[in-house]
Amino acid sequence: MTAVVTRLAPSPTGAQHLGNARTYLIAWLAARSRGGRVILRIEDIDSPRIKAGAAEQACDELRWLGLDWDEGPYVQTQRLPLYEAALAQLQRQELVYPCTCTRSDIERAASAPHAEHEGPAYPGTCAGRRVADAAALTDRPFAWRFRSAPALWNFNDLFMGPTAIDPTTLGGDFVVWKSAGTPAYQLAVVVDDAANGVTEVIRGDDLVPSTPRQLQLYAALGLEPPAFAHVPLVVGPDGRRLAKRHGDTRLSTLRQGGVTAPALLGLLAWSCGWIAAIVPVTLDALLSRFQLTAIPREPFVLQPTHLDAIGWRRSP
Repeated sequence: MTAVVTRLAPSPTGAQHLGNARTYLIAWLAARSRGGRVILRIEDIDSPRIKAGAAEQACDELRWLGLDWDEGPYVQTQRLPLYEAALAQLQRQELVYPCTCTRSDIERAASAPHAEHEGPAYPGTCAGRRVADAAALTDRPFAWRFRSAPALWNFNDLFMGPTAIDPTTLGGDFVVWKSAGTPAYQLAVVVDDAANGVTEVIRGDDLVPSTPRQLQLYAALGLEPPAFAHVPLVVGPDGRRLAKRHGDTRLSTLRQGGVTAPALLGLLAWSCGWIAAIVPVTLDALLSRFQLTAIPREPFVLQPTHLDAIGWRRSP
């Protein structure tokens, strides 16, 4: 049987919050409960949004929670040759093309329906170009777009079960290399997960639309895809994903407010259906209680009373 390998992949675009911690805990337990391995990766390719010190802080907070790792941290900005090699492979197959469209160009031209968080669907303005056409675009910035298959995408999600996604909601051909000269998220994570031997990708269900795109890249690059499990997010009382409007749920703030790691683990474990009450718990105790199918199907609604239950002392 293949050993289970999961990954923790914080992005240093800001502080880690309670919702991040819940997903990290699930991914960590998915590996450790079966004697598997955990990879740590810092996803820092979104350079304009990177916050100084955020990567180091994320590692410190994982250690505070007791979520250790066997390899890493692998830092994406230190792995550019791997992504460049993958782009070159796609170019040799004519599976990508240079695209000079700006976001405003796409917004003006697009008419197909699209998911709100995905932005407007790409209308194919530059799809007639071939790789060699990039040589003539020396005076114009361009990205590389992948020629996405217009087929219904089906995959078996470890948490959600059989999942089918209508291609018209995916936004059409997608960027794999930005005009700034850096890889896009979709390409980087595929290359990294394959290189690290990740067998199970456990992440928030807001990333379900990314899965068909990534499966296409795995196939194009001749790589074995991992299994995927998309778990519900933590949301505020208004049903929207955690944000400043819901108060400060950063792990650093909770720590400074007197919350201990076992107390926070207890809240997270209770939210996942692994223990019956919000009480402090250790990771060792959770190893035998972990069950992906026990996690409720609905988002976990974080209430102020939950934070009171774990001993958070709010600042006056």
